Amino acid sequence: MRFMTGGESHGPCLIAVIDGLPAGLAIDRGAIDRDLTRRRAGYGRGDRMAIEADRAEILGGVVAGWTIGAPVVVRIANRDWANWKDRWASGGLDPLTVPRPGHADYAGMAKHALDDARPILERASARETAARVAVGAIAKTMLEPFGVRIYSYVEALGPVGASVAGEPPEALHLRAEEDPVRCPDGEASRRMIAAIDAARDAGDSLGGVFTVVATGAPVGLGSYAQWDRRLDAQLAAAVASIPAIKGVEIGPAFSNAARRGTEVHDAFVPGDTGRPQRASNRAGGIEGGMTNGEPIVVRAAMKPIPSTLAPQPSVDLLTGEPAETAYQRSDVCAVPAASIVGEAMVAWTLAGALRDKLGGDSLAEMTAHWTAWRRNA
Repeated sequence: MRFMTGGESHGPCLIAVIDGLPAGLAIDRGAIDRDLTRRRAGYGRGDRMAIEADRAEILGGVVAGWTIGAPVVVRIANRDWANWKDRWASGGLDPLTVPRPGHADYAGMAKHALDDARPILERASARETAARVAVGAIAKTMLEPFGVRIYSYVEALGPVGASVAGEPPEALHLRAEEDPVRCPDGEASRRMIAAIDAARDAGDSLGGVFTVVATGAPVGLGSYAQWDRRLDAQLAAAVASIPAIKGVEIGPAFSNAARRGTEVHDAFVPGDTGRPQRASNRAGGIEGGMTNGEPIVVRAAMKPIPSTLAPQPSVDLLTGEPAETAYQRSDVCAVPAASIVGEAMVAWTLAGALRDKLGGDSLAEMTAHWTAWRRNA
């Protein structure tokens, strides 16, 4: 399975082309649109989210609501295009020659030999992740018949951390869904909102940490045999590909690094079914590049958004002289939205691993293979 996206932040639309989905998968546009709405929400988001009302339009690969084994094509219109199209067509947009620190501007201009950063920021913009969320919603639909569920919540925002230890992911997710910063800890949420307000007043931005948890994944997805088939590597790459994500860990990996082995590894204990169970889940659900039957826990660190109202020091590449960045409309904090994109990327990665394990060109064939595998496992 694979997908690609196309389109610019202020162009007519975003497109996702999804290849390798089995035939017979029910496509629920309402479920896609709900995740698109979840991505747009969150305290600290900018004015753009008031303009866009993302809806998925299926252009191919689906007949009467069911996939047919052909590539699925999804279109998401950019409503802000109406405010840009005349200047876009006439070349009336002023060139941006002062790159913003922390953004793709400078490296992209150098890579493509451009003297204007606007083509870079149009594609590097996190607006592209709306297409990924649509893809992830379809991946969740594919995982659902096999009992795999995806949850997420915000664990830290700026200097404020939440208290979430020991609670089931389902409960944390449900509380996060009702919270303006997707934090399941109400007291921490109030302090996070205050931190966002303080950053906005200072013309600054905030990053944070979100967690995605997948439950129900069977033992043995992924592989230890080749580097690129290790599921933890695939998950890390998928989540790190989200704009502004600079760190990914599976389980409490960095705190585990400070402990001894006997304090880290998850002991086996006898299970009721005759198969062993785990006394803990410090591995984050993956050992040797494969799922081990425990919940898969992926934590991601998002840096503060590089577009800030307060100017930052830079250089005008047209003159070579010192300059300050000009503000481009942006969020103060997008960690809550990034957690929804994280769900999408984890769902997509697990759907691909499940498809690799089961094979089959239709959902019915995958289900038959699943039943046989689980019966003999």
